[in-house]
Amino acid sequence: MASEPGPPRSAEEEQAIPTVTSSPLADPTAPATPPKRRSRRRRVMMLLAGLLVGYLVLAYLVMPAVWNRYARRHPSLEDVPGITHTANRIPGDPINVALIGTAAELIDIMGAAKWYRAAPLSLRSDLKIAVDSVLKRSDDDAPVSSLYLFGRKEDLAFEQPVGRDPRQRHHVRFWSSDKTDPDGRPVWVGSAVYDDRVGLSRRTGQVTHHTAADVDAERDYLFHDLEQTGDLAEVYAVDDFHRVRQGRNGGGDPWHTDGKLVVGVIALKNAPGS
Repeated sequence: MASEPGPPRSAEEEQAIPTVTSSPLADPTAPATPPKRRSRRRRVMMLLAGLLVGYLVLAYLVMPAVWNRYARRHPSLEDVPGITHTANRIPGDPINVALIGTAAELIDIMGAAKWYRAAPLSLRSDLKIAVDSVLKRSDDDAPVSSLYLFGRKEDLAFEQPVGRDPRQRHHVRFWSSDKTDPDGRPVWVGSAVYDDRVGLSRRTGQVTHHTAADVDAERDYLFHDLEQTGDLAEVYAVDDFHRVRQGRNGGGDPWHTDGKLVVGVIALKNAPGS
């Protein structure tokens, strides 16, 4: 049965009825994503792609090149012995310094730092230091006892007197190693210690210098003097060079260290600007 039509609507009622428009989802020509949102997504994707490319370049090209250059300039010293020995194979003083340069360059910079070549051991030099100790006369080239590294005694030794008492002095021994820098200059490893008095060895009973326990202080003192010359191109530290950080030397004197080996690169005399 057909329904009867209702009463006609007034003009006001016709205007109150909202106009129905078709949904965007139903319109195949409407864009799926607003333009602003698509632009923002594109920028984010481009940023992520740029970061990825940057990471790949840094990790696989730049950093390997930097480390290869570093390795060429800074020879590895991990296999260098950390402790010297006496002639009787008794552990001696620890290695705590290194210089890179020719023998002539090393001698020149030590002289400029006012450290003097130690005289060779002999009966005459031993008697001289004994007399100087009694009379408290300064002895700039007093000998040092021999210590051994790489199967041989030190190649070069230097000292710096303290006042007029030869019983106290700064001194360092150097050994030329088989390590070289890119210019073919050898790496000299050394042991810098401070003699604070003369007495009898706790191990052998022989007359000897007794050394201060803080070998780091002598290491830093030496490099302070070297840096004052202006002849060091670079100074850096090898951390954890010493795993064992305390012990006793050939005279029975205790020593301790923070484990660092401090390395100085002597400036090339023929380098630009030198």
